[in-house]
Amino acid sequence: MNRLQRSVSSRLNEWRKDQWSATLESLDPQNQSLWKMTKRLMRVLTPSPPLFNPGGLAISASEKAEALADNLESQFQPVTVPSVPTVIEMVDVALRSYFISPASEPQLTTPDEVNTAITSVKVSKAPGPNGIPNTALKHLPKRAVSNLTCVFNAVLRTHHLPQAWKHASVISLLKPGKDSALPSSYRPISLLDTIGKLLEKILLA
Repeated sequence: MNRLQRSVSSRLNEWRKDQWSATLESLDPQNQSLWKMTKRLMRVLTPSPPLFNPGGLAISASEKAEALADNLESQFQPVTVPSVPTVIEMVDVALRSYFISPASEPQLTTPDEVNTAITSVKVSKAPGPNGIPNTALKHLPKRAVSNLTCVFNAVLRTHHLPQAWKHASVISLLKPGKDSALPSSYRPISLLDTIGKLLEKILLA
């Protein structure tokens, strides 16, 4: 799986370079495309403002990341006391029933089912830690889809999800109308790996 992931990442980089070369060759001073591209490339990005936290002013990227992480840690604490006893009891009954019932063979997936799941993914979604976007999945050849099917079926047989698919890239987005200098004004979103989310889509189907 790691070898296939590296191969996909390498080919994806080659594809991006080819797309960029084709874009540069298509620029024409006559139709304003050259000027528009120059204007876009020369645009200066505005740095994010400093963050105020109890430890002082966070200015560098690492300090801001720590400030946001501390704020999230203070918000998301494990619940030690069940707040809804009826829900806890319902979960306990379901778990006891699951452990008592005999194990059954998992229903395996097929290349056609994987292809259908790939077709339904949205290309506008941001990639996770592996950097592979959904656009790359839609361009996979049949052999790659077959290999991906083998990986998914191995997960179903062994009941083991790869550790890499359990990790996410957390990005903080400023809430509308909130003070950008306060860490509490940002909400987090988690970007999971596209291949792991593809398996989830197949399981749900």
